[in-house]
Amino acid sequence: MVVLERFLPYRLNVLAALSSNALAQIYAERFGLSIPGWRVIATLGQYDVRTARDIAAHGIMHKSTVSRAVSALEERGLVVRRANQQDRREELLALTAQGRAIYASLAPQALAFEEQLVSVLSREEQRTLSSLMDKLTRHARAMAPDGEAGQ
Repeated sequence: MVVLERFLPYRLNVLAALSSNALAQIYAERFGLSIPGWRVIATLGQYDVRTARDIAAHGIMHKSTVSRAVSALEERGLVVRRANQQDRREELLALTAQGRAIYASLAPQALAFEEQLVSVLSREEQRTLSSLMDKLTRHARAMAPDGEAGQ
């Protein structure tokens, strides 16, 4: 019998949902962003220019979810598309000045949220958790049928 409260995939999902929903309140209330919208902005804020496929792979999101988020962000003037000279089938995405301003405002708040979340752990426990999560993520990617989940 599977005891969900002890089953690691279930526990990770609960933790992810609780923390993601709590963080979502910050960017939804202040900037009207959805969870996928925040992930697109965060990815472009970190990496400058990416394709929708890159963003989907990075955030383990379905391509249609990313496409809807990008369209909504583009309508709001937060994201701009431009032709990909290397591959005309894809468009490159980047933050506009307004999108960069939102990212610059939200990034410190997201880091403060993370700090508050892990504050119940010692610094050594935080390092151990990070290392274990990296190890499990690499292994889960290798176990996924196509090397990635959520595509």
